[in-house]
This record gives sequence, C-alpha cells and structure tokens, in this order.
Amino acid sequence: SVQLVESGGGSVPAGGSPRLSCTHSGYISSRHCMGWFRQAPGKAREGIAGIRSDGDEYYAGSVRGRFTISQDNAKNIIYLQMSSLTPDDTAMYYCAAGTRIIVGDDGEGVTKWGQGTQVTVS
Repeated sequence: SVQLVESGGGSVPAGGSPRLSCTHSGYISSRHCMGWFRQAPGKAREGIAGIRSDGDEYYAGSVRGRFTISQDNAKNIIYLQMSSLTPDDTAMYYCAAGTRIIVGDDGEGVTKWGQGTQVTVS
C-alpha cells in the first residue's frame, strides 16, 4: 500500500526558509498528482501546492512566489521549499497523493495522506 512520510517541520523564525520532504513508498499511478496541504489552528485544511506527473506545478495565492514544490522521482521524494515565512504560515503540513490536488480545497480527489509535520513560525 502507498505510504507518505513527511519530515522537516519544526519551529522556525519569521523569514525562515525550511524545506519539507515527503517520502512515498508503494505504487502511485503516473496519472496521480502529489501535493501539500496545511491546516492552521481553527481553520479548515487547504491545498497549497500541487505537482502533476509531467512536473507541472501550481500554487495557492497565499504561497505563490514563496513556496516551491518539486519532486525527485529517483528517490520518491516530494519537497516543499518554503521561504519568507510569517506566523500566518504556522500549521500542520500534510503531503498528499490523489487523482487531483486542488489548491484552496480541503482534499477532494486525495486518496492518500501523510501523517503531517508541524511548522511553527514565531
């Protein structure tokens, strides 16, 4: 079965640039998308970045220009490079795989979730 395991979270100073990683194992269809969601305290989960099998990337407006999603197919890793963090970016960040990743949505089309990694910006 597919497993997604995130790493790279923690406490980060405002303006910091951490990188989250998501290692995936098991079979993921080439037609699937991969992406990142986040859920801040008291808020709904939202998709913030997605990458299609052809490498096409897309972002939510709240992170566009500050976050970059990428993939290393040889290592089965999805990355989220974050920069210019503010306290508003404090959230649990989740890696996801599915038939589609919709930015701004709470997870329609996602078939597999990671366990999440907390990012706290202060």
